[in-house]
Amino acid sequence: MNNIKHNTDAHHRRIRSFVRREGRLTPGQQRALEQLWPVFGLPFDDVQLDLKAVFGRTAPLTLEIGFGNGISLARMAADDPGSNFIGIEVHRPGVGHLLKELEKRELGNVRVFCHDAVEVLEQKIPDATLDRVLLFFPDPWPKKKHHKRRILQPPFVSLIASKLKSEGIFHMATDWQPYAEHMLEVMEGSDQFRNCAGERQFSDRPDYRPVTKFEARGRGLGHEVWDLIYQRI
Repeated sequence: MNNIKHNTDAHHRRIRSFVRREGRLTPGQQRALEQLWPVFGLPFDDVQLDLKAVFGRTAPLTLEIGFGNGISLARMAADDPGSNFIGIEVHRPGVGHLLKELEKRELGNVRVFCHDAVEVLEQKIPDATLDRVLLFFPDPWPKKKHHKRRILQPPFVSLIASKLKSEGIFHMATDWQPYAEHMLEVMEGSDQFRNCAGERQFSDRPDYRPVTKFEARGRGLGHEVWDLIYQRI
């Protein structure tokens, strides 16, 4: 009987858009997690953030989902010291790498979650508080049987809308054309956003989105990147 209950619970568990691939922590990343997490890290619990208390000020707030190694997030925060930034990443090596960058650049306007982005949005982020949400190069889950794992789905779009301020920006980017087309279909189907580039159009990369080494190498090989920028209605 216990096994049946367990299987039923598993069946109803939300499909994850990521797989935890821990990888090896370098000594520097391990040190950063041990010493810098108390400075920049945010605990995941059931208490919503007091954003003014977290940053010690009130300022425009950008949230990046899945920041990878954190280089782009650190660069954006350094280029925009008047704004606050929250990064979410499930992979600890990437979190450790970002923490090292924050220390090196002496940045005080970034805070970090190491947890599932959907749960962070649902439980930690107050409604109508974000000025901008960034989703750069999420896992495209290219196999058809895995498309259900793609993070960009209608319920997720509605969740993002609830956390953005009126006229807030949701900016996505991908280097996988089928996923770009999927993103476009999902976003065009939402009545909570308008396409900043015009109906069913992709956007040019804005100056604030850094070009990563991976992206630059891909462009050198002829790979395209698609940006989608939508405004909360």
